[in-house]
Amino acid sequence: MSFRPRRLVPGLILALVILVVDQLSKIYIVGSVMDPPRVIEVTGFFNLVMAWNYGVSFGLFNEPGTQRWMLIALALAVSAALAVWMTREPARATRLALGAIIGGAIGNVIDRVRWGAVADFLDFHAFGYHWPAFNVADAAIVVGAAVLVLDNLFRPAAKESD
Repeated sequence: MSFRPRRLVPGLILALVILVVDQLSKIYIVGSVMDPPRVIEVTGFFNLVMAWNYGVSFGLFNEPGTQRWMLIALALAVSAALAVWMTREPARATRLALGAIIGGAIGNVIDRVRWGAVADFLDFHAFGYHWPAFNVADAAIVVGAAVLVLDNLFRPAAKESD
């Protein structure tokens, strides 16, 4: 596959949109809605809460400490690798999925730099299940990863040339 920088454009535009929406939502929630922090019941299955995630997904490694800079470096390195993949990827759906993941990762990096932790505030619960709180960036990462998996499972196989 060849390196084509213009393939970055749609994915990076999506990454930028996700990044802006993520950061604006966090500024609004952290700066006004959750000052002071509390639980706001929106529906019978959805609350707004204020949770600080010092670790990774689902609160793994969620202890304040030195992993902050390691997680920032890891997220930036992965984002750079995904951007390189994006320049070589012919499938638009995959490039957009990579853009969603990059936008979400950078949104959470900004939180770690600004606050030392990721601000999570979307809290869903239903039928006896309660999911960990998350944010717009986390949702973009999950949707992007799901699109990558589905695209890989259902994309027609490329014909090999001998």
